[in-house]
Amino acid sequence: MKTNKFLTLILAVVASLAIVSCVQDDDYTIPTSLGDEENARLNNLIANGTYITIAEAKAMYTSDPNGDGNTTDAMPFVADENIYIKGYVSSSDKTGNFFKEFFLQDSPTNPTVAIKVIINQVDLYNQFNFGREVYVSLKGVFLGEERVGNGITAIGGGTKTNQFGTTVTSMGENRVSTHVFRSPVTEDIVPVNVNLSEINASLLGIYVQANNVEFADNLLGKRYFDSMEDYDTKRRLQACEGFGYTTINLETSSFASFKNELLPTGNGSLKAVVNKTFDGASVVLAINGLEDVNLDGTRCSLLDINDFTVVYEEDFVGGLNGWTVINTAGTRAWYPASFGGVSYVRASGYDGSNAVVMVSWLISPVFDFDAQDGEQMILQIADAFSDAGEEPLKAYYSNDYVLGADPSTANWTEVGASQIEGLPINGGFFDNVYDETGFIDLSDATGNGFIALVYDSANATVSSTRDLGNVKILAAQ
Repeated sequence: MKTNKFLTLILAVVASLAIVSCVQDDDYTIPTSLGDEENARLNNLIANGTYITIAEAKAMYTSDPNGDGNTTDAMPFVADENIYIKGYVSSSDKTGNFFKEFFLQDSPTNPTVAIKVIINQVDLYNQFNFGREVYVSLKGVFLGEERVGNGITAIGGGTKTNQFGTTVTSMGENRVSTHVFRSPVTEDIVPVNVNLSEINASLLGIYVQANNVEFADNLLGKRYFDSMEDYDTKRRLQACEGFGYTTINLETSSFASFKNELLPTGNGSLKAVVNKTFDGASVVLAINGLEDVNLDGTRCSLLDINDFTVVYEEDFVGGLNGWTVINTAGTRAWYPASFGGVSYVRASGYDGSNAVVMVSWLISPVFDFDAQDGEQMILQIADAFSDAGEEPLKAYYSNDYVLGADPSTANWTEVGASQIEGLPINGGFFDNVYDETGFIDLSDATGNGFIALVYDSANATVSSTRDLGNVKILAAQ
């Protein structure tokens, strides 16, 4: 009996020691063995692999391989070479506004491109925190779209095919452990400062800061998420630009921890990741958390046209009216036309069957920039058959151009790029709807000079049509 009691006591002590040895002591750091394994794999990748940029990686996948507008035949790219990319995490799922994904941008400051990584795992921020430097081995994984035609290139672990095409699927835990590696570095991500009008698909996945923005006037008393929605809610952001608002939607997930918070009513800055809607139809912003929202200033006011004087206007009624057309590449050129009583000059890099090389200059009569102060230009533009390619229309001014000479030999200053690129895009047939740019600043121009509107088909890669209906120059009274 004494022996049995002694054995029981010994077993109890051993069990207690075993239990104590398994209890965590509030140390949640990565286990040394796991950290060593990840570091060894990363070091091996860097030593034996070939680094390529995120831009180079994205170029390996083509969403429209035949150039016919049909994306259902696109196939995800899988590398058979030992190549890798490096990037910095720009999105965070800590608040639930992102789900089983994160974006990698190519630099913590002044980034130019980003790519999505999709992983079948929640709470990724614990492992791939905001600003973390991450390496991804591309050998054996897939580059493509998570949803066909949404325009977001993603890295995934497999593919799936349905009637809409072939997409990439998430990486599982095992694939992540052999292909996605953290470095010890976490950088401070500096947001790219942008105007709302400058936000477009070229910034997808990049962390930006939009300044002088506010929620639309009709959203007073609304919350980030609409309880009547199932998945995502879009709330309109606006910025005063000239006589009208530039707008974009902020999208919030039904899983976001801040979804029931009231929208702020002031004006200020908002940091967010440029993203797309689920179907890829439009560009939106998505915040990582409420700490990135600072909208407590005075709301903006639109300019009043009555405070400005129109010092020049051309509506092209009757033709070019003193404007000059000169081509520096190709034979297609600007030409005057009218439809439904509206006159305009048109440029298109499409010859009826193909996109063609075209660089055509539409140059104004001489204009005295010293006759008034603070000149601002407004363009009225309609478009048709536009795609996601480069914007073909650009605006310039020059004060050393000689009328009739080759314009490429003069010095030109580009203006209005963000205002022109920010106009709505019509991907279909002509609708004769003219959109007005915000103010395009010409106040730095001096002396007698010229304005030029240039259509450039980017070496026959762009064929969109641009109709210029009105050019107006105003000066403050």
